[in-house]
Amino acid sequence: MKVLVVDDEAPARERLVSLLESLSQYEVCGTAANGVQAVRLAQETQPDIVLMDIRMPGMDGLEAARHISQMDTPPAVIFVTAYEEHAIEAFETHAVGYLLKPVRGERLKAALEAASRPNKAQMGALGGTVGQSSRSHICARVRGNLELIPVEDIHFFQADQKYVTVRHTGGEVLIEEPLKSLEEEFADNFLRIHRNALVAKHSFGGMEKNAQGCFEVVLKGTGERLEVSRRHVAEVRKFLKSL
Repeated sequence: MKVLVVDDEAPARERLVSLLESLSQYEVCGTAANGVQAVRLAQETQPDIVLMDIRMPGMDGLEAARHISQMDTPPAVIFVTAYEEHAIEAFETHAVGYLLKPVRGERLKAALEAASRPNKAQMGALGGTVGQSSRSHICARVRGNLELIPVEDIHFFQADQKYVTVRHTGGEVLIEEPLKSLEEEFADNFLRIHRNALVAKHSFGGMEKNAQGCFEVVLKGTGERLEVSRRHVAEVRKFLKSL
């Protein structure tokens, strides 16, 4: 079985690789030092199991596992953690595999043998329980592959029936996530301007009336315009004055 090892600390990666090499039925198919690398390598190598550190700079292990779970054939995930006892209880409650640092050979072998793929409900519940912050990236499926878009590169989210368009510096993609949940998750960085649109605060260039007398947000840099509904005009005006 192929195993992907993910940890931001080289000694920890090397220890896991060494332990795995002593187990003949497992093969290390790659190592990653952060969550973004983990998602990309998971697509490239198609592992059966991922040993995933949780606390990593940028994209942490919980977010990386959430993205990886969207693969066509997602691997099992075993979280490797130094969390305190109350957080460990969360892993046990949601039936998610985990290993405590420092990892011991016997525990690793047992965890690998019991490894199972966490579902989206488990990942969502686990993230809230152990204090998962908002995502650093949005994951979209593009021509059968997963594409990661840094949240800081996104200009706006715009809903159209069951899909949401994500406009970013490199173009646009479609995702299937409720606009309401995106608004709640990214409340610090995005502002609702319409029932169908959230705009990144860094992308606001101004607000103007069009020829029909309706207000529109003008996006910084691109000059693109998005309609502001009447109920959100006051809030947008207040935000622009605060800049």
